[in-house]
Amino acid sequence: MTSFLKEVIDHIQKEETDIANLTFILPSKRAGTFLKNILSQSISKTIFAPEILSIEEFVEELSELNYATNTELLFEFYKIYKELTPEPQQETFDQFSKWGQLLLQDFNEIDRFLIEPDYIFEYLKSIKELNHWSLSEPQTPYIENYLSFWNRLKVYYTKFKAELILNKKGYQGLVYREAVNGIEPYIASNPNKQHVFIGFNALNKAEERIIQELLQHKLASIYWDIDQAFINNPIHDAGLFIRQHLKNWPYFKHHNIQWIGNNYSVAKDIHTIAVPKNIGQVKYIGALLDSLPLADLKKTAVVLGDETLLMPLLNSIPEKVEAINITMGLPLKSVPLASLFDALFKVQKNHTNELYYKDVVAILSHASIQSVLTHNNINYSSQIINYIQSNNIVTITVEKLIGLAESKQDVMRLLFQSWHNDPEKALKNCSQLILTLKAHLDVDKSKHLLALEYLYRFNQIFNELQRYNTKYALISNSTTLYYLYRELLSSETLDFQGEPLQGLQIMGMLESRVLDFETVIISSVNEGILPAGKSTNSFIPFDVKLENGLPTYKEKDAVYTYHFYRLLQRAKNVYIIYNTEPDVLNGGEKSRFITQLQIENIHAIKHSIVVPKVEVAQKSPIIITKTESVSQQLQQVATNGFSPSSLTNYIRNPIDFYYQKVLKIQSFEDVEETVAANTLGSVIHQTLEDFYTPYKGQFLTEAHLKQMKTLINESVTHHFKSLYKEGDMTKGKNLIILEVAKRYVSNFISKEMETLKAGHQIKIIDLEKKLNIELNIPELAFPVHLRGSVDRIDEFDGTLRIIDYKTGKVSQGQVEIVEWEDMTSDYTKYSKSFQILAYAYMLNETERFAQPIEAGIISFKNLQGDYFLKFGKKPSARSRDKEHNISPETLEAFYIELKKLILEICNSDLDFIEKDVEH
Repeated sequence: MTSFLKEVIDHIQKEETDIANLTFILPSKRAGTFLKNILSQSISKTIFAPEILSIEEFVEELSELNYATNTELLFEFYKIYKELTPEPQQETFDQFSKWGQLLLQDFNEIDRFLIEPDYIFEYLKSIKELNHWSLSEPQTPYIENYLSFWNRLKVYYTKFKAELILNKKGYQGLVYREAVNGIEPYIASNPNKQHVFIGFNALNKAEERIIQELLQHKLASIYWDIDQAFINNPIHDAGLFIRQHLKNWPYFKHHNIQWIGNNYSVAKDIHTIAVPKNIGQVKYIGALLDSLPLADLKKTAVVLGDETLLMPLLNSIPEKVEAINITMGLPLKSVPLASLFDALFKVQKNHTNELYYKDVVAILSHASIQSVLTHNNINYSSQIINYIQSNNIVTITVEKLIGLAESKQDVMRLLFQSWHNDPEKALKNCSQLILTLKAHLDVDKSKHLLALEYLYRFNQIFNELQRYNTKYALISNSTTLYYLYRELLSSETLDFQGEPLQGLQIMGMLESRVLDFETVIISSVNEGILPAGKSTNSFIPFDVKLENGLPTYKEKDAVYTYHFYRLLQRAKNVYIIYNTEPDVLNGGEKSRFITQLQIENIHAIKHSIVVPKVEVAQKSPIIITKTESVSQQLQQVATNGFSPSSLTNYIRNPIDFYYQKVLKIQSFEDVEETVAANTLGSVIHQTLEDFYTPYKGQFLTEAHLKQMKTLINESVTHHFKSLYKEGDMTKGKNLIILEVAKRYVSNFISKEMETLKAGHQIKIIDLEKKLNIELNIPELAFPVHLRGSVDRIDEFDGTLRIIDYKTGKVSQGQVEIVEWEDMTSDYTKYSKSFQILAYAYMLNETERFAQPIEAGIISFKNLQGDYFLKFGKKPSARSRDKEHNISPETLEAFYIELKKLILEICNSDLDFIEKDVEH
């Protein structure tokens, strides 16, 4: 394959032109780098390198203006806007910035295409006067303001343009318009300077005028990269612009075009590949690169239709790819430090002295902050996060945060003290934070080179914002500052360093201009991406653009069509990849380019659909072998004592038991923004313990219960405060849960009163009784204990009751059993029965009561009828007969199942095997 640039140089050499005296002008700087390389290989003798410029550099030279940044232009424009707009109609910089950027784009287009500004602004004003919705007299103030804005557009433009020229600055369009004015003096002062324009396609009117002037004065030659398949087809968009130039330029009435090639029709392997999702595309590209011979990678380009795929693509490049050249930079908004400043601005947005814990944790857990908040092996960041979680703090004051940091209080002030909506203070704080982070990283520079580079670039952004704020004094609050910060951040990139001519090339579509590769891989070839489709970010209506020769989405699509087909022209192998999953944010169906390739039928397109290989989900359970160390740990657990809840946990899933009891892994306790179920349960348990403790050993009376009712509000609130720590109980869901807890306790005491009124007697025997017994299991060579705490033991009409409180809903069926063997196999049905029988067994072994015993549950969500849900043994599932008394036979049967379960847990030949349960 001979590249287009090589063809141009070969042609120039054949004409025996002195290359050293030429000025080459190309669409991009990158193309210039490749041209220099081709010149070095094509020229055998030593010469001075010719001047090689991008079109933007050439135009800047002609105009004698410098390009201004978008942000600088916005500030300059607002200054003009304030001067020319009556005070009552003036908008703040915040409001102005939302539409000012759009108007600047329109000024840019008007100038690039050399539209007469007076004409187009008068045209727009007339349209608005015709279209406004009230022709009645007099006009309302709102309509007057609306129309006066359109009347002032011309004045804004004229004054703004004059101010920029005075300061030797300009937006792109103004630079181009001034370059047109500067072409005649340039020609006069350079009468013999020869220019070579290479690889252009879509030109604005200013570029056309400049190139035509040089062509007419025989000071330039131009080489187009176009194929006859496109230019001979009157409706093919790839040739749209060059067909227009051939038709409209006087130069081509007497000169032939250089050149029309015939490369596109040469046989090619073109593959279209449908892949689901963006990550699927980059993973497929990685696999494709892995399959290509190493020698071919030097002539391969990966062109990203969607440039946000750069980072996932870099993580998918196979190891065998030794050299990569990336033309697009890494967007600065994608680096880790960006998320830190986003979090800081978020905290400041609605800063009161109390900060929401999640915003605080987001900053403290950031990697950059974790390291800087560590001193003498104490990580204050982790300490503060733990304090917030353990004390259940939802909002925390700045003073409290600073106080917790001890030796790192200065850093905490930088992070959390209010900026008071003052941009000057905000900028000072952010710059100081960057210096603090830098000082920390400077201790070991060699390990943190990339992090220091990030800091340097962010420092540049804040310095620039400081400069704008000092010069224009228009940033009035933190919100505006954040908007401008995001604006600057979005346009900044961290450039990759590498050898631009070596290895695999990764680029965006526009970087591919003038370059040729044997193998081309193009991603995201979907409608809405390639081409970008309709977008109307402009004050100028579509029909006015047509009337004045301004580009519309039709021309923008044609630009992408040209670049797409130009990539295919000289390539031998082409892989066109598109996303099969329509997504409104990331393109829709496959691109029209693919359909067009199929309809043209010049090449045989090979189509394939790639889907991830999905293995049948054979979830293999986790199996933990009981090694010697595990067995020793189990002996320790057995000696300390199994609790009924840990045993039911084993029945539910042995792996959970292993994690909690053997490995001692506790579940992560997050801050409870709303009261959790276990907190609610603990509050009710502790309240009832407080209420009933004074009456231990006594028969309850109605007077006792009435007295309890008067204490509900105070006691429930007290226990919530002690358990929920600094959590807020005064509003929202928490207030509702507090009231629910009070209602639960009140309803329960009311039920107790009803029971007494019905003639029953209740005597409180014990509360929260701790039990611990040794089990007789001769098969084991070590002691085994069973321990637990019974919520309440009372005597009801002479029968001893063992009671377990539950705040959740429990039904009578959950405390009944038919077959004893089921108790240790079905957690869902029998875990409640297992627990209460365990308490009964322990109590009987401890006390050996002679009177009848019952065990059961009081469910605060099910206080209907006989609210004490008694354990019952049924002869069959359908039988209505139940044995409620806990007899010695019942306890013996339970002991047999309990012993079997503990022997299974302690058996070193039986592994812990995970059960498939819903968590």
